[in-house]
Amino acid sequence: MSQQKYEIGLVGLGVIGRNLMLNMADHGYAVAGFDKDPAKVKSLAAESAGRNIRGTKNIEEYLNLLKSPRSIIMLIPAGPPVDDVIRDLLPYLKADDILIDCGNSHFTDTNLRQKTLTRAGIRLLGVGVSGGEHGARHGPSIMPGGQPEAYERVRPLFEAVAARVREEPCVAYLGPGSAGHFVKMVHNGIEYGLMELIAETYDLMKRGMGLNDDELAEIYERWNEHIFHSYLLEITGHIFRHVDEKTGKRLIDVILDEARQMGTGKWTSQTAMDLQVPVPVVDAAVSTRDISGYRAEREAASRALTGSSVAFQGKREIFIGRLERALQAAFIITYAQGMAILRKASDTYGYNLNLADVARIWRGGCIIRAAVLEDIRASYQNSPNLPNLFMDPRLGKQVVVCQHDLRRIVCSAANLGIPASGMMAALAYFDSYRSAWMPTSLIQAQRDYFGAHTYERVDEKGVFHTKWEEA
Repeated sequence: MSQQKYEIGLVGLGVIGRNLMLNMADHGYAVAGFDKDPAKVKSLAAESAGRNIRGTKNIEEYLNLLKSPRSIIMLIPAGPPVDDVIRDLLPYLKADDILIDCGNSHFTDTNLRQKTLTRAGIRLLGVGVSGGEHGARHGPSIMPGGQPEAYERVRPLFEAVAARVREEPCVAYLGPGSAGHFVKMVHNGIEYGLMELIAETYDLMKRGMGLNDDELAEIYERWNEHIFHSYLLEITGHIFRHVDEKTGKRLIDVILDEARQMGTGKWTSQTAMDLQVPVPVVDAAVSTRDISGYRAEREAASRALTGSSVAFQGKREIFIGRLERALQAAFIITYAQGMAILRKASDTYGYNLNLADVARIWRGGCIIRAAVLEDIRASYQNSPNLPNLFMDPRLGKQVVVCQHDLRRIVCSAANLGIPASGMMAALAYFDSYRSAWMPTSLIQAQRDYFGAHTYERVDEKGVFHTKWEEA
């Protein structure tokens, strides 16, 4: 057997893990892989023929294959599986070895693991990776966080395998601790929001207007070429053209309408609430996936509950154009919410995030890549302390110009009885953010009335309480 020492190790030889190993080998890296499943080791051997790749199901053999100090990537499901792998590796690891968690771990778990491993002299990088199996093979967006000196050891590797836009690799060191996994979590939250918005346009055109799959495919393709240049819209056009081999129907029409989730969207909503940063489009997206799971109840309710009897009226092309502009505004609003939570988290957790870098590395490889990210990058490049993307002259103007179409679409959805919670949430967020006065003064009065929670005044400094029942 060859005694060659491999430069990088990878644990988890699923499709994405194998593709990432092929990507690394194509860029001149010698890579060793480990998985307890012999079938996955066998698949790696078949796919990697002729490349400097080695796989094994024996953990001692695997670790002996690696150069010291060792750099080991873990590509496994978040949660207990990560702890299990660390537990298996730890007896063999030495000081200055680096573990690189490239899964979707919750950022609080990453913080805890970093503290535990640091005491043993082991460094842990929390690295977000986006792009799916195609991105892993041909270039993902990579979001690393942790000790900067540990990142420097693997920086050449990440820069080699990452997607590239304008000759720039879609990777940047983001900050200490769990910065990388936090940014990936928010990326996925934005992803939830954008997917929900696109699904709502589908519903309005399918149930609202009665368009068929060919017409839908053509519209999404045209929108993407015209304005968005968005990966999600690109694949949406492809989806409506795909034919099911079993039935000969379009595959979209035989897929069950229950959307599942891996948890990152929910984590984004929960964390945003903890940080007191509103992300209502993400919240709506998570809630819609939840209610889609109540399929039997929805079917029963569709027979028992009467909704709107209004049918679509008007000119099709005018409505489709309005829907495109509404989606454009809602996309920007969703990105604005994501960047707002990153800004607050950076201050709260000491990440010191460069939001221009975040937008830059999202321009290629990742699921939420779209043309607007270049404008977002420029916004933060010009104004690093921008409080909200709405305050950027260019992006704010785009939302202002398109807001009338968003309002019309929200009204149309309500009149047609078609749920569009993402669009509605986007519009409400925009209107709330631009409101110099809000009715929350009444909420404070109510809180003080029933719970003596106090309030502040507009005309006098201090904290006040009123005995309302005595007035």
